[in-house]
Amino acid sequence: QVRFVESGGGLVQPGGSLRLSCVASGSILIFSMNSINWYRQAPGKQREFVAGISSGGRTNYPEALKGRFTISRDNAKLTAYLQMDNLKPEDTALYYCNTDAGGMDYWGKGTSVTVSS
Repeated sequence: QVRFVESGGGLVQPGGSLRLSCVASGSILIFSMNSINWYRQAPGKQREFVAGISSGGRTNYPEALKGRFTISRDNAKLTAYLQMDNLKPEDTALYYCNTDAGGMDYWGKGTSVTVSS
């Protein structure tokens, strides 16, 4: 099993930046050998994929977020990061860390990001 705790969210003005962290505990193997993903869910909307990073470091983003969001990971620290730049009001959401390990889906409780002036 693996558990995720997200942090780093908060209130930021449009155009600002935030760096989210996702710290894992439990199985080192599950964290280090699987892709780690970030998702978000805005009020009244479905959860959507934000970024993913494979165990080897290959990254994946939806086209609309390329260039503004950057995912990274530090397996030694069991931590994944999401650097978000040039934030927009539509980025306001609860951001979740996730991995799918052999059909088992693991989620954190999320960290809230609000982009507003």
